Amino acid sequence: MEIVLRNKITEALRVLYNSEVPADLIQIQKTRKEFRGDFTLVVFPLLSYSKNTPENTGAGIGNYLKDHLPDVSGYNVIKGFLNIEISGRWWVEYFASLAREKDLFAKCKTDRPETILVEYSSPNTNKPLHLGHIRNNLLGFSLYRILSSRGHRVIKTNIVNDRGIHICKSMLAWQKFSGGESPESSGMKGDHLVGKYYVMFDQEYRKQVEKLISGGMNETEARNSAPLMAEAREMLVKWENGDSEVVGLWKVMNSWVYSGFDETYKMLGVDFDKIYYESETYLIGKEIVLDGLKRNVLYRKDDNSVWVDLSGQGLDHKLLLRSDGTAVYMTQDLGTAVARQEDFQFDKTIYVVGNEQNYHFQVLRALMKKMGYAWADGLIHFSYGMVELPEGKMKSREGTVVDADDLIMEMKETARSVSEELGKLSEYNDEEKEDIFMKIGLGALKYFILKVDPLKNMTFNPAESIDFNGNTGPFIQYTYARIRSVFRKAEQSGVVPDPGAIISAEPGSKEIDLVKLLRRYSEIVVEAAETYTPALIANYCYELAKEFNQFYHDFSILGEDNPSLRNFRLMLSEVTSRVLFSGMWLLGIDMPERM
Repeated sequence: MEIVLRNKITEALRVLYNSEVPADLIQIQKTRKEFRGDFTLVVFPLLSYSKNTPENTGAGIGNYLKDHLPDVSGYNVIKGFLNIEISGRWWVEYFASLAREKDLFAKCKTDRPETILVEYSSPNTNKPLHLGHIRNNLLGFSLYRILSSRGHRVIKTNIVNDRGIHICKSMLAWQKFSGGESPESSGMKGDHLVGKYYVMFDQEYRKQVEKLISGGMNETEARNSAPLMAEAREMLVKWENGDSEVVGLWKVMNSWVYSGFDETYKMLGVDFDKIYYESETYLIGKEIVLDGLKRNVLYRKDDNSVWVDLSGQGLDHKLLLRSDGTAVYMTQDLGTAVARQEDFQFDKTIYVVGNEQNYHFQVLRALMKKMGYAWADGLIHFSYGMVELPEGKMKSREGTVVDADDLIMEMKETARSVSEELGKLSEYNDEEKEDIFMKIGLGALKYFILKVDPLKNMTFNPAESIDFNGNTGPFIQYTYARIRSVFRKAEQSGVVPDPGAIISAEPGSKEIDLVKLLRRYSEIVVEAAETYTPALIANYCYELAKEFNQFYHDFSILGEDNPSLRNFRLMLSEVTSRVLFSGMWLLGIDMPERM
Protein backbone atom coordinates (compact mmCIF):
# COMPACT_ATOMS: atom_id res chain seq x y z
CA MET A 1 0.00 0.00 0.00
CA GLU A 2 2.87 2.41 0.77
CA ILE A 3 4.18 1.99 -2.79
CA VAL A 4 0.70 2.51 -4.28
CA LEU A 5 0.22 5.65 -2.18
CA ARG A 6 3.66 6.99 -3.09
CA ASN A 7 2.97 6.55 -6.82
CA LYS A 8 -0.48 8.13 -6.59
CA ILE A 9 0.84 11.09 -4.53
CA THR A 10 3.56 11.63 -7.16
CA GLU A 11 0.80 11.64 -9.78
CA ALA A 12 -1.27 14.08 -7.71
CA LEU A 13 1.64 16.52 -7.44
CA ARG A 14 2.20 16.30 -11.18
CA VAL A 15 -1.48 16.94 -11.98
CA LEU A 16 -2.24 19.54 -9.29
CA TYR A 17 1.00 21.52 -9.27
CA ASN A 18 2.68 20.57 -12.55
CA SER A 19 5.69 19.37 -10.55
CA GLU A 20 7.98 16.35 -10.66
CA VAL A 21 8.85 15.91 -6.99
CA PRO A 22 11.92 13.88 -5.95
CA ALA A 23 10.92 10.58 -4.38
CA ASP A 24 12.79 11.29 -1.12
CA LEU A 25 10.51 14.28 -0.44
CA ILE A 26 7.41 12.09 -0.36
CA GLN A 27 7.62 10.98 3.27
CA ILE A 28 4.97 8.45 4.32
CA GLN A 29 4.76 7.11 7.87
CA LYS A 30 2.33 5.27 10.10
CA THR A 31 -0.37 7.55 11.52
CA ARG A 32 0.04 8.27 15.22
CA LYS A 33 -2.48 6.60 17.52
CA GLU A 34 -4.14 9.82 18.63
CA PHE A 35 -5.23 10.68 15.06
CA ARG A 36 -7.67 9.02 12.67
CA GLY A 37 -5.96 7.37 9.72
CA ASP A 38 -3.55 4.63 8.64
CA PHE A 39 -0.78 6.44 6.76
CA THR A 40 0.47 10.00 7.13
CA LEU A 41 2.08 12.15 4.44
CA VAL A 42 4.41 14.87 5.72
CA VAL A 43 3.30 17.89 3.68
CA PHE A 44 5.98 20.46 4.61
CA PRO A 45 8.65 19.30 2.07
CA LEU A 46 6.08 19.75 -0.73
CA LEU A 47 5.16 23.38 -0.08
CA SER A 48 7.83 24.79 -2.39
CA TYR A 49 6.07 22.95 -5.25
CA SER A 50 2.45 23.65 -4.27
CA LYS A 51 3.10 27.35 -3.44
CA ASN A 52 0.26 27.03 -0.93
CA THR A 53 -0.41 26.59 2.79
CA PRO A 54 0.19 23.20 4.47
CA GLU A 55 -3.56 22.79 5.09
CA ASN A 56 -4.58 23.56 1.51
CA THR A 57 -1.79 21.42 0.05
CA GLY A 58 -2.77 18.47 2.26
CA ALA A 59 -6.47 18.86 1.39
CA GLY A 60 -5.68 19.06 -2.34
CA ILE A 61 -3.63 15.84 -2.27
CA GLY A 62 -6.23 14.16 -0.01
CA ASN A 63 -9.08 14.95 -2.40
CA TYR A 64 -7.08 13.67 -5.35
CA LEU A 65 -6.33 10.38 -3.58
CA LYS A 66 -9.98 9.94 -2.56
CA ASP A 67 -11.15 10.56 -6.14
CA HIS A 68 -8.52 8.43 -7.89
CA LEU A 69 -7.70 5.62 -5.45
CA PRO A 70 -10.69 3.47 -4.41
CA ASP A 71 -8.80 2.05 -1.40
CA VAL A 72 -8.65 5.53 0.19
CA SER A 73 -11.86 5.99 2.16
CA GLY A 74 -11.13 9.37 3.74
CA TYR A 75 -8.54 11.80 5.00
CA ASN A 76 -7.93 14.58 7.49
CA VAL A 77 -5.32 17.32 7.64
CA ILE A 78 -3.64 18.29 10.92
CA LYS A 79 -1.42 21.31 10.20
CA GLY A 80 1.33 19.97 7.92
CA PHE A 81 0.29 16.32 8.05
CA LEU A 82 -2.15 14.53 5.74
CA ASN A 83 -3.65 11.48 7.52
CA ILE A 84 -4.94 8.98 4.97
CA GLU A 85 -7.64 6.43 5.82
CA ILE A 86 -7.64 3.09 4.02
CA SER A 87 -10.92 1.27 3.37
CA GLY A 88 -11.99 -1.73 5.42
CA ARG A 89 -12.31 -3.72 2.18
CA TRP A 90 -8.59 -3.27 1.45
CA TRP A 91 -7.74 -4.46 4.95
CA VAL A 92 -9.91 -7.56 4.46
CA GLU A 93 -8.13 -8.33 1.18
CA TYR A 94 -4.77 -7.74 2.83
CA PHE A 95 -5.65 -10.09 5.68
CA ALA A 96 -6.73 -12.77 3.21
CA SER A 97 -3.24 -12.66 1.65
CA LEU A 98 -1.58 -12.60 5.10
CA ALA A 99 -3.51 -15.67 6.22
CA ARG A 100 -2.15 -17.59 3.20
CA GLU A 101 1.50 -16.76 3.98
CA LYS A 102 3.52 -19.74 5.13
CA ASP A 103 6.66 -17.78 6.05
CA LEU A 104 6.07 -14.83 8.37
CA PHE A 105 9.63 -13.65 7.71
CA ALA A 106 9.29 -13.53 3.92
CA LYS A 107 8.83 -9.73 3.95
CA CYS A 108 11.74 -9.30 6.39
CA LYS A 109 14.47 -10.54 4.06
CA THR A 110 17.27 -8.14 3.17
CA ASP A 111 18.55 -7.87 -0.38
CA ARG A 112 22.10 -7.63 1.01
CA PRO A 113 22.65 -10.65 3.26
CA GLU A 114 25.88 -10.73 5.26
CA THR A 115 27.93 -13.22 7.23
CA ILE A 116 27.59 -12.10 10.83
CA LEU A 117 29.19 -13.60 13.92
CA VAL A 118 27.40 -13.01 17.20
CA GLU A 119 29.59 -13.53 20.27
CA TYR A 120 27.77 -14.02 23.54
CA SER A 121 28.10 -15.70 26.93
CA SER A 122 31.90 -15.27 27.30
CA PRO A 123 32.14 -17.03 30.66
CA ASN A 124 35.16 -17.37 32.92
CA THR A 125 36.12 -20.87 33.98
CA ASN A 126 36.61 -19.75 37.59
CA LYS A 127 32.92 -19.45 38.43
CA PRO A 128 29.42 -20.56 37.39
CA LEU A 129 27.15 -18.53 35.13
CA HIS A 130 25.16 -15.86 36.99
CA LEU A 131 22.31 -13.41 36.40
CA GLY A 132 24.56 -11.08 34.37
CA HIS A 133 25.46 -13.99 32.07
CA ILE A 134 21.76 -14.75 31.67
CA ARG A 135 21.05 -11.29 30.22
CA ASN A 136 24.11 -11.67 27.98
CA ASN A 137 23.07 -15.12 26.71
CA LEU A 138 19.45 -14.13 26.15
CA LEU A 139 20.37 -10.98 24.22
CA GLY A 140 22.93 -12.81 22.10
CA PHE A 141 20.72 -15.78 21.25
CA SER A 142 17.74 -13.55 20.44
CA LEU A 143 19.94 -11.34 18.27
CA TYR A 144 21.07 -14.45 16.37
CA ARG A 145 17.46 -15.44 15.62
CA ILE A 146 16.40 -11.90 14.69
CA LEU A 147 19.32 -11.39 12.30
CA SER A 148 18.75 -14.85 10.80
CA SER A 149 15.12 -13.89 10.10
CA ARG A 150 16.48 -11.07 7.90
CA GLY A 151 18.25 -13.66 5.75
CA HIS A 152 21.77 -13.13 7.11
CA ARG A 153 24.14 -16.05 7.61
CA VAL A 154 24.61 -15.86 11.38
CA ILE A 155 27.16 -17.88 13.36
CA LYS A 156 26.72 -18.18 17.12
CA THR A 157 30.10 -18.00 18.85
CA ASN A 158 31.35 -18.14 22.40
CA ILE A 159 34.79 -17.16 23.70
CA VAL A 160 35.65 -18.93 26.93
CA ASN A 161 38.01 -17.10 29.26
CA ASP A 162 39.94 -20.14 30.43
CA ARG A 163 43.28 -18.52 31.25
CA GLY A 164 44.64 -15.63 33.30
CA ILE A 165 45.24 -14.71 36.91
CA HIS A 166 41.60 -15.25 37.99
CA ILE A 167 41.69 -18.83 36.72
CA CYS A 168 44.88 -19.40 38.68
CA LYS A 169 43.18 -18.09 41.83
CA SER A 170 40.59 -20.90 41.73
CA MET A 171 43.25 -23.47 40.92
CA LEU A 172 45.56 -22.35 43.72
CA ALA A 173 42.76 -22.29 46.31
CA TRP A 174 41.66 -25.78 45.28
CA GLN A 175 45.26 -26.99 45.50
CA LYS A 176 45.69 -25.55 49.00
CA PHE A 177 42.30 -26.06 50.64
CA SER A 178 40.25 -28.73 48.83
CA GLY A 179 41.69 -31.96 50.12
CA GLY A 180 41.09 -33.38 46.64
CA GLU A 181 37.37 -32.50 46.51
CA SER A 182 35.71 -33.20 43.14
CA PRO A 183 32.20 -32.91 41.65
CA GLU A 184 31.77 -36.66 42.18
CA SER A 185 32.88 -36.63 45.82
CA SER A 186 30.96 -33.46 46.72
CA GLY A 187 27.81 -33.91 44.63
CA MET A 188 28.27 -30.33 43.36
CA LYS A 189 28.10 -29.19 39.75
CA GLY A 190 31.63 -28.67 38.50
CA ASP A 191 31.25 -24.95 37.82
CA HIS A 192 29.79 -24.44 41.31
CA LEU A 193 32.68 -26.33 42.89
CA VAL A 194 35.34 -24.27 41.11
CA GLY A 195 33.45 -21.07 41.94
CA LYS A 196 33.51 -22.07 45.60
CA TYR A 197 37.33 -22.02 45.55
CA TYR A 198 37.42 -18.69 43.69
CA VAL A 199 35.47 -17.17 46.59
CA MET A 200 37.71 -18.99 49.08
CA PHE A 201 40.83 -17.49 47.45
CA ASP A 202 39.47 -14.00 47.93
CA GLN A 203 38.56 -14.69 51.54
CA GLU A 204 42.02 -15.99 52.39
CA TYR A 205 43.71 -13.26 50.36
CA ARG A 206 41.81 -10.58 52.30
CA LYS A 207 42.95 -12.10 55.57
CA GLN A 208 46.58 -11.89 54.41
CA VAL A 209 46.16 -8.28 53.26
CA GLU A 210 44.58 -7.26 56.57
CA LYS A 211 47.42 -8.93 58.48
CA LEU A 212 50.05 -7.05 56.44
CA ILE A 213 48.21 -3.75 56.94
CA SER A 214 48.03 -4.31 60.69
CA GLY A 215 51.80 -4.87 60.58
CA GLY A 216 52.31 -1.35 59.22
CA MET A 217 52.15 -1.81 55.44
CA ASN A 218 49.91 0.47 53.34
CA GLU A 219 47.01 -1.13 51.46
CA THR A 220 48.57 -1.02 47.96
CA GLU A 221 51.79 -2.64 49.17
CA ALA A 222 49.84 -5.21 51.17
CA ARG A 223 47.75 -6.22 48.14
CA ASN A 224 50.85 -6.62 45.99
CA SER A 225 52.86 -8.41 48.69
CA ALA A 226 50.30 -10.92 49.96
CA PRO A 227 51.84 -14.42 49.58
CA LEU A 228 48.68 -15.91 48.03
CA MET A 229 48.64 -13.36 45.20
CA ALA A 230 52.37 -13.87 44.59
CA GLU A 231 51.75 -17.63 44.29
CA ALA A 232 48.89 -17.03 41.85
CA ARG A 233 51.14 -14.87 39.64
CA GLU A 234 53.82 -17.54 39.77
CA MET A 235 51.26 -20.17 38.76
CA LEU A 236 50.22 -18.03 35.75
CA VAL A 237 53.83 -17.81 34.54
CA LYS A 238 54.20 -21.60 34.98
CA TRP A 239 50.99 -22.16 33.03
CA GLU A 240 52.13 -19.98 30.13
CA ASN A 241 55.48 -21.83 30.16
CA GLY A 242 53.66 -25.15 29.86
CA ASP A 243 54.42 -26.56 33.33
CA SER A 244 52.94 -30.08 33.19
CA GLU A 245 51.55 -30.12 36.75
CA VAL A 246 49.84 -26.74 36.44
CA VAL A 247 48.49 -27.48 32.95
CA GLY A 248 47.24 -30.88 34.13
CA LEU A 249 45.30 -29.33 37.02
CA TRP A 250 43.97 -26.64 34.69
CA LYS A 251 42.61 -29.25 32.26
CA VAL A 252 40.89 -31.23 35.02
CA MET A 253 39.23 -28.21 36.65
CA ASN A 254 38.18 -26.76 33.29
CA SER A 255 36.52 -30.05 32.36
CA TRP A 256 34.45 -29.80 35.53
CA VAL A 257 33.39 -26.28 34.62
CA TYR A 258 32.51 -27.10 30.99
CA SER A 259 30.28 -29.92 32.09
CA GLY A 260 28.48 -27.54 34.44
CA PHE A 261 28.14 -24.85 31.75
CA ASP A 262 26.60 -27.33 29.31
CA GLU A 263 23.85 -28.16 31.80
CA THR A 264 23.06 -24.48 32.32
CA TYR A 265 23.04 -23.68 28.59
CA LYS A 266 20.68 -26.59 27.98
CA MET A 267 18.24 -25.40 30.67
CA LEU A 268 18.42 -21.85 29.32
CA GLY A 269 17.84 -23.03 25.76
CA VAL A 270 20.91 -21.46 24.14
CA ASP A 271 23.70 -23.00 22.11
CA PHE A 272 26.70 -22.15 19.92
CA ASP A 273 28.04 -23.06 16.50
CA LYS A 274 31.67 -22.49 17.43
CA ILE A 275 33.42 -22.12 20.79
CA TYR A 276 36.78 -20.38 20.99
CA TYR A 277 39.15 -20.64 23.94
CA GLU A 278 41.40 -17.82 25.07
CA SER A 279 44.05 -20.40 25.98
CA GLU A 280 44.39 -20.91 22.22
CA THR A 281 43.66 -17.48 20.78
CA TYR A 282 46.11 -15.63 23.05
CA LEU A 283 48.94 -17.46 21.27
CA ILE A 284 47.70 -16.15 17.92
CA GLY A 285 47.50 -12.69 19.50
CA LYS A 286 51.08 -12.89 20.78
CA GLU A 287 52.34 -13.78 17.29
CA ILE A 288 50.47 -10.82 15.80
CA VAL A 289 51.87 -8.50 18.49
CA LEU A 290 55.44 -9.66 17.85
CA ASP A 291 54.90 -9.14 14.11
CA GLY A 292 53.60 -5.62 14.80
CA LEU A 293 56.73 -4.99 16.84
CA LYS A 294 58.91 -6.02 13.91
CA ARG A 295 56.97 -3.65 11.63
CA ASN A 296 57.37 -0.81 14.16
CA VAL A 297 53.61 -0.50 14.49
CA LEU A 298 54.06 -1.27 18.20
CA TYR A 299 56.88 -0.41 20.61
CA ARG A 300 58.71 -2.02 23.53
CA LYS A 301 59.40 -0.25 26.83
CA ASP A 302 62.58 -0.58 28.87
CA ASP A 303 60.92 -3.12 31.17
CA ASN A 304 60.36 -5.38 28.09
CA SER A 305 56.59 -4.80 27.94
CA VAL A 306 54.96 -4.17 24.52
CA TRP A 307 52.56 -1.29 23.86
CA VAL A 308 50.60 0.41 21.11
CA ASP A 309 50.26 4.19 20.82
CA LEU A 310 46.68 5.08 19.93
CA SER A 311 46.85 8.74 20.95
CA GLY A 312 46.49 9.70 17.27
CA GLN A 313 43.06 8.06 17.33
CA GLY A 314 41.99 10.00 20.42
CA LEU A 315 42.69 7.08 22.74
CA ASP A 316 45.68 6.16 24.92
CA HIS A 317 48.74 3.94 25.02
CA LYS A 318 47.66 0.33 25.51
CA LEU A 319 49.63 -2.56 27.03
CA LEU A 320 49.67 -5.71 24.83
CA LEU A 321 52.34 -7.88 26.49
CA ARG A 322 53.51 -7.61 30.11
CA SER A 323 57.20 -7.34 30.97
CA ASP A 324 57.25 -11.07 31.84
CA GLY A 325 55.88 -11.87 28.36
CA THR A 326 52.37 -12.81 29.50
CA ALA A 327 49.39 -11.67 27.45
CA VAL A 328 46.54 -9.35 28.42
CA TYR A 329 42.86 -9.40 27.39
CA MET A 330 43.49 -7.15 24.40
CA THR A 331 46.07 -9.58 23.02
CA GLN A 332 43.56 -12.41 23.34
CA ASP A 333 40.81 -10.44 21.61
CA LEU A 334 43.21 -9.55 18.79
CA GLY A 335 44.00 -13.23 18.24
CA THR A 336 40.34 -14.27 18.50
CA ALA A 337 39.22 -11.72 15.88
CA VAL A 338 41.88 -12.88 13.42
CA ALA A 339 41.05 -16.56 14.02
CA ARG A 340 37.35 -15.88 13.36
CA GLN A 341 38.05 -13.97 10.16
CA GLU A 342 40.15 -16.88 8.90
CA ASP A 343 37.39 -19.36 9.86
CA PHE A 344 34.34 -17.52 8.51
CA GLN A 345 35.36 -14.45 6.42
CA PHE A 346 32.75 -12.45 8.31
CA ASP A 347 31.34 -9.07 7.34
CA LYS A 348 30.55 -8.25 10.98
CA THR A 349 31.31 -9.59 14.42
CA ILE A 350 28.87 -8.42 17.08
CA TYR A 351 30.30 -8.60 20.60
CA VAL A 352 27.53 -8.90 23.18
CA VAL A 353 29.41 -7.44 26.12
CA GLY A 354 28.36 -5.13 28.96
CA ASN A 355 28.82 -1.37 28.76
CA GLU A 356 31.69 -1.39 31.26
CA GLN A 357 33.82 -2.59 28.31
CA ASN A 358 32.94 0.29 25.95
CA TYR A 359 36.49 1.69 25.98
CA HIS A 360 38.03 -1.77 25.50
CA PHE A 361 36.22 -2.24 22.20
CA GLN A 362 37.07 1.25 20.99
CA VAL A 363 40.72 0.32 21.58
CA LEU A 364 40.35 -3.09 19.90
CA ARG A 365 38.89 -1.59 16.72
CA ALA A 366 41.52 1.18 16.62
CA LEU A 367 44.34 -1.31 17.30
CA MET A 368 43.24 -3.63 14.50
CA LYS A 369 42.99 -0.72 12.05
CA LYS A 370 46.51 0.36 13.02
CA MET A 371 47.70 -3.23 12.51
CA GLY A 372 46.34 -3.08 8.95
CA TYR A 373 43.17 -5.22 9.13
CA ALA A 374 40.79 -3.75 6.58
CA TRP A 375 37.78 -5.54 8.10
CA ALA A 376 38.22 -3.91 11.54
CA ASP A 377 35.20 -1.62 10.96
CA GLY A 378 33.05 -4.76 11.03
CA LEU A 379 33.81 -5.27 14.74
CA ILE A 380 30.70 -4.02 16.54
CA HIS A 381 30.27 -3.78 20.29
CA PHE A 382 26.66 -4.50 21.25
CA SER A 383 26.87 -2.68 24.55
CA TYR A 384 24.19 -3.46 27.11
CA GLY A 385 23.44 -2.21 30.61
CA MET A 386 24.01 -4.04 33.84
CA VAL A 387 21.36 -6.19 35.49
CA GLU A 388 20.90 -5.93 39.23
CA LEU A 389 18.59 -7.29 41.88
CA PRO A 390 16.31 -5.18 44.08
CA GLU A 391 18.90 -5.49 46.83
CA GLY A 392 21.72 -4.15 44.63
CA LYS A 393 24.81 -5.19 42.69
CA MET A 394 26.36 -8.64 42.66
CA LYS A 395 30.02 -9.45 43.37
CA SER A 396 31.58 -12.74 42.26
CA ARG A 397 34.57 -12.59 44.59
CA GLU A 398 32.35 -12.11 47.60
CA GLY A 399 30.04 -14.89 46.53
CA THR A 400 27.02 -12.58 46.33
CA VAL A 401 26.08 -13.31 42.72
CA VAL A 402 22.77 -14.90 41.79
CA ASP A 403 23.63 -18.26 40.35
CA ALA A 404 21.99 -18.93 36.97
CA ASP A 405 20.97 -22.49 37.85
CA ASP A 406 19.44 -21.40 41.14
CA LEU A 407 17.54 -18.57 39.45
CA ILE A 408 16.13 -20.84 36.73
CA MET A 409 14.85 -23.31 39.33
CA GLU A 410 13.49 -20.47 41.46
CA MET A 411 11.55 -19.21 38.44
CA LYS A 412 10.15 -22.68 37.84
CA GLU A 413 9.04 -22.98 41.47
CA THR A 414 7.50 -19.50 41.40
CA ALA A 415 5.59 -20.51 38.26
CA ARG A 416 4.41 -23.63 40.09
CA SER A 417 3.21 -21.61 43.10
CA VAL A 418 1.37 -18.96 41.03
CA SER A 419 -0.22 -21.52 38.70
CA GLU A 420 -1.44 -23.72 41.54
CA GLU A 421 -2.82 -20.71 43.39
CA LEU A 422 -4.80 -19.71 40.30
CA GLY A 423 -5.88 -23.33 39.76
CA LYS A 424 -4.96 -23.21 36.08
CA LEU A 425 -3.38 -26.66 35.71
CA SER A 426 -5.55 -28.94 37.83
CA GLU A 427 -6.51 -31.15 34.87
CA TYR A 428 -2.96 -32.02 33.81
CA ASN A 429 -0.74 -34.91 34.91
CA ASP A 430 2.50 -34.37 36.83
CA GLU A 431 4.78 -34.66 33.79
CA GLU A 432 2.72 -32.12 31.84
CA LYS A 433 2.71 -29.78 34.82
CA GLU A 434 6.51 -29.90 35.21
CA ASP A 435 6.96 -29.07 31.52
CA ILE A 436 4.53 -26.16 31.72
CA PHE A 437 6.06 -24.82 34.96
CA MET A 438 9.49 -24.71 33.31
CA LYS A 439 8.12 -23.03 30.18
CA ILE A 440 6.28 -20.41 32.25
CA GLY A 441 9.23 -19.82 34.58
CA LEU A 442 11.76 -19.47 31.77
CA GLY A 443 9.30 -17.45 29.70
CA ALA A 444 8.87 -15.03 32.60
CA LEU A 445 12.63 -14.73 33.11
CA LYS A 446 13.49 -14.27 29.44
CA TYR A 447 10.70 -11.85 28.70
CA PHE A 448 11.32 -9.68 31.76
CA ILE A 449 14.95 -9.25 30.71
CA LEU A 450 14.41 -8.90 26.95
CA LYS A 451 11.54 -6.38 27.14
CA VAL A 452 13.99 -3.79 28.51
CA ASP A 453 15.99 -1.66 26.05
CA PRO A 454 19.44 -3.37 26.02
CA LEU A 455 21.20 -0.03 26.52
CA LYS A 456 19.52 0.50 29.88
CA ASN A 457 20.55 -0.86 33.25
CA MET A 458 17.78 -2.95 34.74
CA THR A 459 16.61 -4.44 38.00
CA PHE A 460 15.35 -8.00 37.81
CA ASN A 461 12.55 -8.80 40.24
CA PRO A 462 11.54 -12.48 40.05
CA ALA A 463 8.23 -11.85 41.82
CA GLU A 464 7.15 -9.20 39.28
CA SER A 465 8.11 -11.25 36.26
CA ILE A 466 5.60 -14.06 36.84
CA ASP A 467 2.18 -12.51 36.50
CA PHE A 468 -0.63 -13.62 34.24
CA ASN A 469 -1.62 -9.98 33.78
CA GLY A 470 0.37 -7.02 32.50
CA ASN A 471 3.52 -6.81 30.41
CA THR A 472 4.94 -10.25 31.23
CA GLY A 473 5.92 -13.42 29.45
CA PRO A 474 3.23 -15.55 31.16
CA PHE A 475 0.52 -13.10 30.02
CA ILE A 476 1.59 -13.54 26.38
CA GLN A 477 1.97 -17.31 26.82
CA TYR A 478 -1.51 -17.46 28.36
CA THR A 479 -2.95 -15.49 25.43
CA TYR A 480 -1.42 -17.95 22.99
CA ALA A 481 -2.73 -20.93 25.00
CA ARG A 482 -6.19 -19.30 25.11
CA ILE A 483 -6.23 -19.09 21.30
CA ARG A 484 -5.15 -22.71 20.96
CA SER A 485 -8.01 -23.71 23.29
CA VAL A 486 -10.44 -21.92 20.95
CA PHE A 487 -9.22 -24.11 18.11
CA ARG A 488 -9.50 -27.26 20.16
CA LYS A 489 -13.14 -26.34 20.88
CA ALA A 490 -13.68 -25.51 17.19
CA GLU A 491 -12.36 -28.93 16.21
CA GLN A 492 -14.63 -30.63 18.75
CA SER A 493 -17.59 -28.73 17.29
CA GLY A 494 -16.64 -29.62 13.72
CA VAL A 495 -15.91 -25.99 12.83
CA VAL A 496 -13.07 -25.75 10.29
CA PRO A 497 -11.74 -22.25 9.48
CA ASP A 498 -11.47 -21.50 5.76
CA PRO A 499 -8.76 -19.00 4.66
CA GLY A 500 -10.39 -18.79 1.23
CA ALA A 501 -13.64 -17.47 2.69
CA ILE A 502 -12.06 -14.48 4.46
CA ILE A 503 -12.76 -12.19 1.52
CA SER A 504 -16.54 -12.48 1.95
CA ALA A 505 -16.53 -11.16 5.53
CA GLU A 506 -17.47 -7.68 6.65
CA PRO A 507 -15.63 -7.26 9.96
CA GLY A 508 -15.95 -4.33 12.32
CA SER A 509 -13.38 -1.79 13.43
CA LYS A 510 -12.03 -3.98 16.25
CA GLU A 511 -11.14 -6.81 13.87
CA ILE A 512 -9.59 -4.33 11.43
CA ASP A 513 -7.51 -2.82 14.23
CA LEU A 514 -6.08 -6.29 14.94
CA VAL A 515 -5.30 -6.78 11.23
CA LYS A 516 -3.45 -3.45 11.21
CA LEU A 517 -1.41 -4.53 14.21
CA LEU A 518 -0.58 -7.88 12.60
CA ARG A 519 0.64 -6.06 9.51
CA ARG A 520 3.26 -4.26 11.59
CA TYR A 521 5.03 -7.50 12.58
CA SER A 522 7.48 -7.66 9.67
CA GLU A 523 8.32 -3.95 10.13
CA ILE A 524 9.07 -4.56 13.82
CA VAL A 525 11.32 -7.53 13.04
CA VAL A 526 13.28 -5.49 10.49
CA GLU A 527 13.67 -2.57 12.91
CA ALA A 528 14.78 -4.93 15.71
CA ALA A 529 17.42 -6.43 13.39
CA GLU A 530 18.68 -3.05 12.20
CA THR A 531 18.91 -1.59 15.71
CA TYR A 532 19.88 -4.77 17.60
CA THR A 533 16.89 -4.36 19.91
CA PRO A 534 14.95 -7.50 20.89
CA ALA A 535 12.86 -5.29 23.21
CA LEU A 536 10.94 -4.02 20.16
CA ILE A 537 9.68 -7.52 19.45
CA ALA A 538 8.91 -8.23 23.12
CA ASN A 539 6.81 -5.11 23.51
CA TYR A 540 5.09 -5.68 20.16
CA CYS A 541 4.07 -9.17 21.34
CA TYR A 542 2.64 -7.65 24.50
CA GLU A 543 0.68 -5.05 22.52
CA LEU A 544 -0.71 -7.75 20.22
CA ALA A 545 -1.65 -10.04 23.14
CA LYS A 546 -3.34 -7.13 24.93
CA GLU A 547 -5.35 -6.15 21.83
CA PHE A 548 -6.41 -9.72 21.21
CA ASN A 549 -7.56 -10.19 24.79
CA GLN A 550 -9.70 -7.07 24.54
CA PHE A 551 -11.19 -8.40 21.33
CA TYR A 552 -11.76 -11.83 22.94
CA HIS A 553 -13.49 -10.20 25.89
CA ASP A 554 -15.80 -8.04 23.75
CA PHE A 555 -16.71 -10.42 20.91
CA SER A 556 -17.73 -14.03 20.54
CA ILE A 557 -15.72 -16.19 18.17
CA LEU A 558 -17.30 -19.64 18.01
CA GLY A 559 -20.64 -18.24 19.23
CA GLU A 560 -20.94 -15.79 16.31
CA ASP A 561 -24.08 -16.60 14.25
CA ASN A 562 -22.84 -15.09 10.98
CA PRO A 563 -20.70 -17.90 9.42
CA SER A 564 -18.60 -15.48 7.36
CA LEU A 565 -17.76 -13.31 10.37
CA ARG A 566 -17.15 -16.37 12.58
CA ASN A 567 -14.68 -17.65 9.99
CA PHE A 568 -12.95 -14.27 9.84
CA ARG A 569 -12.58 -14.17 13.63
CA LEU A 570 -11.24 -17.72 13.70
CA MET A 571 -8.66 -16.91 11.04
CA LEU A 572 -7.80 -13.70 12.86
CA SER A 573 -7.19 -15.77 16.00
CA GLU A 574 -5.10 -18.27 14.04
CA VAL A 575 -2.81 -15.62 12.51
CA THR A 576 -2.49 -13.85 15.87
CA SER A 577 -1.35 -17.09 17.49
CA ARG A 578 1.19 -17.64 14.67
CA VAL A 579 2.61 -14.15 15.09
CA LEU A 580 2.78 -14.47 18.88
CA PHE A 581 4.51 -17.84 18.55
CA SER A 582 6.94 -16.41 15.97
CA GLY A 583 7.73 -13.26 17.97
CA MET A 584 8.34 -15.16 21.20
CA TRP A 585 10.44 -17.71 19.28
CA LEU A 586 12.69 -14.83 18.21
CA LEU A 587 13.15 -14.13 21.94
CA GLY A 588 13.95 -17.79 22.67
CA ILE A 589 10.67 -18.31 24.56
CA ASP A 590 8.65 -21.52 24.29
CA MET A 591 4.87 -21.26 24.06
CA PRO A 592 2.77 -23.88 25.87
CA GLU A 593 -0.24 -25.16 23.94
CA ARG A 594 -2.18 -25.35 27.19
CA MET A 595 -2.05 -23.39 30.43
